[in-house]
Amino acid sequence: MHELLELATRHGVSVVFLATLAARLGAPVPASAVLVVAGGLIAAGELSLAAVLAVAVLANLLGDGAWYYAGRRFGYRVMRLLCKVSMSPDTCVRRSETLITDWGGTSLLAAKFVPGVSVVAPPMAGALKMPLMRFTMFDAAAGLVWTGVFVALGWIFSQQIQDVLDAMANAGGVGAALLVALIVIGVGVRWWRRRSAMRDLNVERIGVHELRDLLAGEREPVVIDVRSEAAAAIDPRRIPGAVMIHPQGIEHQMDQLPRDREIVLYCDCPNEISAAKAAAVLARHGFVRVRPLRGGLQAWMEAEAAGAASPTSAAASAP
Repeated sequence: MHELLELATRHGVSVVFLATLAARLGAPVPASAVLVVAGGLIAAGELSLAAVLAVAVLANLLGDGAWYYAGRRFGYRVMRLLCKVSMSPDTCVRRSETLITDWGGTSLLAAKFVPGVSVVAPPMAGALKMPLMRFTMFDAAAGLVWTGVFVALGWIFSQQIQDVLDAMANAGGVGAALLVALIVIGVGVRWWRRRSAMRDLNVERIGVHELRDLLAGEREPVVIDVRSEAAAAIDPRRIPGAVMIHPQGIEHQMDQLPRDREIVLYCDCPNEISAAKAAAVLARHGFVRVRPLRGGLQAWMEAEAAGAASPTSAAASAP
Protein backbone atom coordinates (compact mmCIF):
# COMPACT_ATOMS: atom_id res chain seq x y z
CA MET A 1 0.00 0.00 0.00
CA HIS A 2 2.89 2.34 0.70
CA GLU A 3 4.13 1.59 -2.82
CA LEU A 4 0.70 2.63 -4.15
CA LEU A 5 0.87 5.90 -2.23
CA GLU A 6 4.40 6.50 -3.54
CA LEU A 7 3.21 5.79 -7.09
CA ALA A 8 0.32 8.23 -6.68
CA THR A 9 2.72 10.89 -5.36
CA ARG A 10 5.25 10.41 -8.16
CA HIS A 11 2.79 10.12 -11.03
CA GLY A 12 -0.29 11.67 -9.43
CA VAL A 13 -1.36 13.91 -12.32
CA SER A 14 -0.99 11.12 -14.87
CA VAL A 15 -2.90 8.70 -12.62
CA VAL A 16 -5.74 11.21 -12.24
CA PHE A 17 -5.91 11.72 -16.01
CA LEU A 18 -5.88 8.01 -16.88
CA ALA A 19 -8.35 7.00 -14.16
CA THR A 20 -10.78 9.78 -15.06
CA LEU A 21 -10.55 9.08 -18.78
CA ALA A 22 -11.12 5.35 -18.24
CA ALA A 23 -14.14 6.02 -16.01
CA ARG A 24 -15.67 8.43 -18.53
CA LEU A 25 -15.22 5.83 -21.26
CA GLY A 26 -17.14 3.34 -19.13
CA ALA A 27 -14.41 1.22 -17.55
CA PRO A 28 -15.07 0.13 -13.93
CA VAL A 29 -12.34 2.40 -12.55
CA PRO A 30 -12.95 4.20 -9.21
CA ALA A 31 -12.01 7.63 -10.51
CA SER A 32 -13.79 9.41 -7.66
CA ALA A 33 -11.64 7.54 -5.12
CA VAL A 34 -8.51 8.52 -7.06
CA LEU A 35 -9.58 12.16 -6.90
CA VAL A 36 -10.19 11.93 -3.16
CA VAL A 37 -6.66 10.58 -2.67
CA ALA A 38 -5.36 13.32 -4.97
CA GLY A 39 -7.11 15.87 -2.76
CA GLY A 40 -5.26 14.50 0.25
CA LEU A 41 -1.97 14.73 -1.61
CA ILE A 42 -2.75 18.32 -2.63
CA ALA A 43 -3.36 19.19 1.03
CA ALA A 44 0.03 17.67 1.86
CA GLY A 45 1.71 19.75 -0.84
CA GLU A 46 2.55 16.72 -2.97
CA LEU A 47 0.40 17.65 -6.01
CA SER A 48 -0.69 20.82 -7.78
CA LEU A 49 -4.39 21.70 -7.49
CA ALA A 50 -4.40 23.49 -10.85
CA ALA A 51 -2.77 20.53 -12.61
CA VAL A 52 -5.21 17.99 -11.12
CA LEU A 53 -8.25 20.09 -12.05
CA ALA A 54 -6.92 20.71 -15.57
CA VAL A 55 -6.16 17.07 -16.43
CA ALA A 56 -9.41 15.82 -14.87
CA VAL A 57 -11.52 18.28 -16.88
CA LEU A 58 -9.57 17.38 -20.03
CA ALA A 59 -10.16 13.68 -19.40
CA ASN A 60 -13.87 14.35 -18.90
CA LEU A 61 -14.05 16.21 -22.21
CA LEU A 62 -12.17 13.52 -24.11
CA GLY A 63 -14.13 10.58 -22.68
CA ASP A 64 -17.55 12.20 -22.80
CA GLY A 65 -16.74 13.72 -26.18
CA ALA A 66 -16.04 10.28 -27.63
CA TRP A 67 -19.44 9.04 -26.45
CA TYR A 68 -21.12 12.25 -27.66
CA TYR A 69 -19.70 11.70 -31.14
CA ALA A 70 -20.74 8.04 -31.10
CA GLY A 71 -24.29 8.98 -30.12
CA ARG A 72 -24.50 11.69 -32.75
CA ARG A 73 -23.03 9.44 -35.44
CA PHE A 74 -24.69 6.10 -34.67
CA GLY A 75 -27.76 7.08 -32.63
CA TYR A 76 -29.90 4.22 -31.36
CA ARG A 77 -27.21 1.60 -32.08
CA VAL A 78 -24.98 3.09 -29.39
CA MET A 79 -27.87 3.31 -26.92
CA ARG A 80 -28.72 -0.36 -27.49
CA LEU A 81 -25.09 -1.29 -26.85
CA LEU A 82 -25.00 0.64 -23.57
CA CYS A 83 -28.27 -0.93 -22.44
CA LYS A 84 -26.98 -4.43 -23.16
CA VAL A 85 -23.97 -3.99 -20.89
CA SER A 86 -25.89 -2.12 -18.19
CA MET A 87 -26.88 -3.86 -14.95
CA SER A 88 -30.24 -2.01 -15.18
CA PRO A 89 -31.19 -2.11 -18.87
CA ASP A 90 -34.75 -0.97 -18.29
CA THR A 91 -33.72 2.33 -16.70
CA CYS A 92 -30.26 3.23 -18.00
CA VAL A 93 -31.48 5.07 -21.09
CA ARG A 94 -34.80 6.29 -19.70
CA ARG A 95 -33.22 8.14 -16.78
CA SER A 96 -30.65 9.79 -19.03
CA GLU A 97 -33.17 10.84 -21.68
CA THR A 98 -35.40 12.27 -18.95
CA LEU A 99 -32.48 14.33 -17.67
CA ILE A 100 -31.52 15.55 -21.15
CA THR A 101 -35.05 16.46 -22.27
CA ASP A 102 -36.08 18.07 -18.97
CA TRP A 103 -32.86 19.80 -17.92
CA GLY A 104 -31.00 20.34 -21.19
CA GLY A 105 -27.27 21.05 -20.82
CA THR A 106 -27.40 21.17 -17.02
CA SER A 107 -28.33 17.49 -17.09
CA LEU A 108 -24.67 16.73 -17.83
CA LEU A 109 -23.82 18.02 -14.37
CA ALA A 110 -26.52 15.98 -12.64
CA ALA A 111 -25.56 12.87 -14.62
CA LYS A 112 -22.04 12.92 -13.15
CA PHE A 113 -23.49 12.03 -9.77
CA VAL A 114 -26.23 9.57 -10.85
CA PRO A 115 -25.06 5.92 -10.91
CA GLY A 116 -25.66 4.21 -14.24
CA VAL A 117 -26.34 7.47 -16.07
CA SER A 118 -22.96 9.22 -16.19
CA VAL A 119 -21.77 7.21 -19.20
CA VAL A 120 -25.17 7.16 -20.94
CA ALA A 121 -25.86 10.91 -20.82
CA PRO A 122 -23.14 12.04 -23.32
CA PRO A 123 -24.18 9.67 -26.15
CA MET A 124 -27.82 10.52 -25.41
CA ALA A 125 -26.98 14.21 -25.79
CA GLY A 126 -25.32 13.43 -29.10
CA ALA A 127 -28.19 11.26 -30.30
CA LEU A 128 -30.65 14.04 -29.44
CA LYS A 129 -28.49 16.47 -31.46
CA MET A 130 -27.42 18.78 -28.66
CA PRO A 131 -25.17 21.44 -30.29
CA LEU A 132 -21.47 20.63 -29.95
CA MET A 133 -20.53 23.99 -28.43
CA ARG A 134 -23.31 23.74 -25.86
CA PHE A 135 -22.28 20.18 -24.98
CA THR A 136 -18.61 21.17 -24.63
CA MET A 137 -19.33 24.13 -22.36
CA PHE A 138 -21.68 22.25 -20.05
CA ASP A 139 -19.53 19.13 -19.98
CA ALA A 140 -16.43 21.13 -19.06
CA ALA A 141 -18.34 22.87 -16.28
CA ALA A 142 -19.77 19.56 -15.08
CA GLY A 143 -16.31 17.97 -15.12
CA LEU A 144 -14.90 20.85 -13.08
CA VAL A 145 -17.66 20.61 -10.45
CA TRP A 146 -17.43 16.81 -10.27
CA THR A 147 -13.65 16.93 -9.89
CA GLY A 148 -13.78 19.75 -7.37
CA VAL A 149 -16.25 17.91 -5.11
CA PHE A 150 -14.04 14.83 -4.69
CA VAL A 151 -10.78 16.77 -4.51
CA ALA A 152 -12.33 18.93 -1.78
CA LEU A 153 -13.37 15.83 0.15
CA GLY A 154 -9.80 14.57 -0.04
CA TRP A 155 -8.48 17.93 1.09
CA ILE A 156 -10.86 18.11 4.06
CA PHE A 157 -10.26 14.54 5.20
CA SER A 158 -6.60 14.33 4.24
CA GLN A 159 -5.53 13.05 7.67
CA GLN A 160 -8.21 10.36 7.70
CA ILE A 161 -7.17 9.25 4.20
CA GLN A 162 -3.63 8.77 5.45
CA ASP A 163 -4.94 6.73 8.39
CA VAL A 164 -6.99 4.51 6.05
CA LEU A 165 -4.01 3.95 3.77
CA ASP A 166 -1.85 3.04 6.75
CA ALA A 167 -4.49 0.63 8.07
CA MET A 168 -4.81 -1.08 4.69
CA ALA A 169 -1.05 -1.31 4.41
CA ASN A 170 -0.84 -2.97 7.82
CA ALA A 171 -3.68 -5.35 6.95
CA GLY A 172 -1.80 -6.47 3.86
CA GLY A 173 -3.47 -9.26 1.90
CA VAL A 174 -6.40 -9.48 4.30
CA GLY A 175 -7.43 -5.90 3.55
CA ALA A 176 -7.12 -6.42 -0.20
CA ALA A 177 -9.16 -9.63 -0.02
CA LEU A 178 -11.87 -7.87 1.98
CA LEU A 179 -12.03 -5.06 -0.57
CA VAL A 180 -12.39 -7.56 -3.45
CA ALA A 181 -15.06 -9.46 -1.51
CA LEU A 182 -17.10 -6.30 -0.98
CA ILE A 183 -16.94 -5.47 -4.69
CA VAL A 184 -18.02 -9.00 -5.66
CA ILE A 185 -20.91 -8.91 -3.18
CA GLY A 186 -22.10 -5.56 -4.53
CA VAL A 187 -22.07 -6.78 -8.14
CA GLY A 188 -23.77 -10.02 -7.10
CA VAL A 189 -26.61 -8.21 -5.34
CA ARG A 190 -27.27 -6.05 -8.40
CA TRP A 191 -27.19 -9.10 -10.68
CA TRP A 192 -29.66 -10.96 -8.43
CA ARG A 193 -32.04 -7.99 -8.43
CA ARG A 194 -31.91 -7.87 -12.21
CA ARG A 195 -32.62 -11.60 -12.48
CA SER A 196 -35.51 -11.30 -10.03
CA ALA A 197 -37.01 -8.46 -12.05
CA MET A 198 -36.74 -10.52 -15.23
CA ARG A 199 -38.51 -13.48 -13.61
CA ASP A 200 -41.35 -11.19 -12.55
CA LEU A 201 -41.75 -10.17 -16.21
CA ASN A 202 -41.72 -13.71 -17.58
CA VAL A 203 -44.90 -13.18 -19.60
CA GLU A 204 -45.78 -14.89 -22.86
CA ARG A 205 -44.29 -13.25 -25.97
CA ILE A 206 -45.43 -13.15 -29.56
CA GLY A 207 -43.00 -13.75 -32.41
CA VAL A 208 -42.51 -11.57 -35.48
CA HIS A 209 -43.98 -14.12 -37.89
CA GLU A 210 -47.07 -14.65 -35.75
CA LEU A 211 -47.58 -10.90 -35.62
CA ARG A 212 -47.31 -10.75 -39.40
CA ASP A 213 -50.01 -13.39 -39.72
CA LEU A 214 -52.29 -11.45 -37.39
CA LEU A 215 -51.72 -8.23 -39.35
CA ALA A 216 -52.63 -10.06 -42.54
CA GLY A 217 -55.87 -11.36 -41.01
CA GLU A 218 -59.33 -9.84 -41.08
CA ARG A 219 -59.12 -8.55 -37.51
CA GLU A 220 -55.78 -6.83 -37.10
CA PRO A 221 -54.26 -6.54 -33.63
CA VAL A 222 -53.58 -3.24 -31.91
CA VAL A 223 -49.81 -2.65 -32.07
CA ILE A 224 -48.42 -0.25 -29.45
CA ASP A 225 -44.98 1.36 -29.50
CA VAL A 226 -44.08 1.94 -25.82
CA ARG A 227 -40.83 3.79 -26.43
CA SER A 228 -40.47 7.30 -25.06
CA GLU A 229 -40.63 10.33 -27.34
CA ALA A 230 -36.89 10.82 -27.04
CA ALA A 231 -36.17 7.19 -27.96
CA ALA A 232 -38.50 7.45 -30.95
CA ALA A 233 -36.77 10.66 -32.05
CA ILE A 234 -33.40 8.92 -31.94
CA ASP A 235 -34.73 5.91 -33.84
CA PRO A 236 -37.68 6.91 -36.11
CA ARG A 237 -38.24 3.34 -37.32
CA ARG A 238 -41.66 1.96 -36.48
CA ILE A 239 -43.87 -1.05 -37.16
CA PRO A 240 -46.54 0.03 -39.69
CA GLY A 241 -49.80 1.04 -38.03
CA ALA A 242 -48.37 1.17 -34.52
CA VAL A 243 -49.59 3.81 -32.08
CA MET A 244 -47.25 5.39 -29.55
CA ILE A 245 -48.12 5.21 -25.85
CA HIS A 246 -45.48 5.91 -23.23
CA PRO A 247 -45.35 2.98 -20.77
CA GLN A 248 -45.75 5.33 -17.79
CA GLY A 249 -48.98 6.68 -19.28
CA ILE A 250 -50.55 3.47 -20.47
CA GLU A 251 -52.87 3.29 -17.43
CA HIS A 252 -54.39 6.63 -18.40
CA GLN A 253 -55.13 5.49 -21.97
CA MET A 254 -56.30 1.93 -21.41
CA ASP A 255 -59.95 3.00 -21.71
CA GLN A 256 -59.23 3.66 -25.39
CA LEU A 257 -57.91 0.14 -25.98
CA PRO A 258 -60.24 -2.67 -27.13
CA ARG A 259 -60.55 -5.69 -24.86
CA ASP A 260 -61.78 -7.99 -27.61
CA ARG A 261 -58.72 -7.70 -29.85
CA GLU A 262 -55.12 -8.85 -29.62
CA ILE A 263 -52.78 -6.18 -28.23
CA VAL A 264 -49.08 -6.35 -29.10
CA LEU A 265 -46.55 -4.05 -27.44
CA TYR A 266 -42.97 -3.47 -28.50
CA CYS A 267 -39.93 -1.44 -27.49
CA ASP A 268 -36.26 -1.41 -28.48
CA CYS A 269 -34.70 -2.44 -25.19
CA PRO A 270 -32.95 -5.64 -24.03
CA ASN A 271 -35.34 -8.48 -23.19
CA GLU A 272 -38.19 -6.21 -24.35
CA ILE A 273 -38.53 -5.29 -20.68
CA SER A 274 -40.41 -2.00 -21.18
CA ALA A 275 -43.02 -3.75 -23.32
CA ALA A 276 -43.27 -6.57 -20.79
CA LYS A 277 -43.85 -4.09 -17.97
CA ALA A 278 -46.58 -2.35 -19.95
CA ALA A 279 -48.18 -5.73 -20.77
CA ALA A 280 -48.15 -6.60 -17.06
CA VAL A 281 -49.96 -3.33 -16.27
CA LEU A 282 -52.68 -4.11 -18.82
CA ALA A 283 -52.99 -7.68 -17.57
CA ARG A 284 -53.57 -6.44 -14.04
CA HIS A 285 -56.49 -4.38 -15.36
CA GLY A 286 -58.23 -7.32 -17.01
CA PHE A 287 -56.70 -7.38 -20.51
CA VAL A 288 -56.21 -11.04 -21.36
CA ARG A 289 -55.02 -10.84 -24.99
CA VAL A 290 -51.91 -8.74 -24.54
CA ARG A 291 -48.34 -9.80 -25.36
CA PRO A 292 -44.96 -8.09 -25.90
CA LEU A 293 -43.16 -8.67 -29.19
CA ARG A 294 -40.21 -11.02 -28.79
CA GLY A 295 -37.05 -9.19 -29.84
CA GLY A 296 -38.91 -5.88 -30.10
CA LEU A 297 -38.46 -3.42 -32.93
CA GLN A 298 -35.02 -4.78 -33.80
CA ALA A 299 -36.42 -8.27 -34.50
CA TRP A 300 -39.08 -6.77 -36.77
CA MET A 301 -36.53 -4.73 -38.70
CA GLU A 302 -34.19 -7.69 -39.05
CA ALA A 303 -37.04 -9.68 -40.57
CA GLU A 304 -37.68 -6.80 -42.96
CA ALA A 305 -34.02 -6.68 -43.93
CA ALA A 306 -34.04 -10.45 -44.49
CA GLY A 307 -36.60 -9.95 -47.22
CA ALA A 308 -39.73 -11.02 -45.37
CA ALA A 309 -42.13 -8.35 -46.57
CA SER A 310 -44.64 -7.08 -44.03
CA PRO A 311 -48.37 -7.69 -44.67
CA THR A 312 -48.81 -3.99 -45.24
CA SER A 313 -46.15 -3.80 -47.93
CA ALA A 314 -47.27 -7.06 -49.49
CA ALA A 315 -50.83 -5.77 -49.81
CA ALA A 316 -49.58 -2.54 -51.31
CA SER A 317 -47.57 -4.38 -53.97
CA ALA A 318 -50.44 -6.69 -54.97
CA PRO A 319 -52.10 -5.89 -58.32
